Amino acid sequence: EVQLVESGGGLVTPGGSLRLSCAASGFIFSDKGMGWARQAPGKERELVAAINWIGGKTISDSVKGRFTISRDNAKNTVYLEMNSLKPEDTAVYYCGTGRSRYIQTDLSEYVYWGQGTQVTVSS
Repeated sequence: EVQLVESGGGLVTPGGSLRLSCAASGFIFSDKGMGWARQAPGKERELVAAINWIGGKTISDSVKGRFTISRDNAKNTVYLEMNSLKPEDTAVYYCGTGRSRYIQTDLSEYVYWGQGTQVTVSS
């Protein structure tokens, strides 16, 4: 059974940083692309970052220069480092995976999602 468990969310002031983690199990993690998406209240889910099985990555223009995605295949974990956070980054953040080892940039490619972790940026 595929399981994705996010952690690391919380309340942070504008300009602050957070590091999200997603622990994966139930599949061969090192052979799958992974992604981070977010969903703010009343808005559609948005893919913010994706990474392939060997670390190639892509970042959404909305967070480029502030967010970084990485993975540790030995720990079956994918990370999202978020810096210079803004109030508009407030959302539930989800990690996901699909059936490909390559970078997956379309939400429809993702088959499994975690339960999400709340990130709130507010003063």
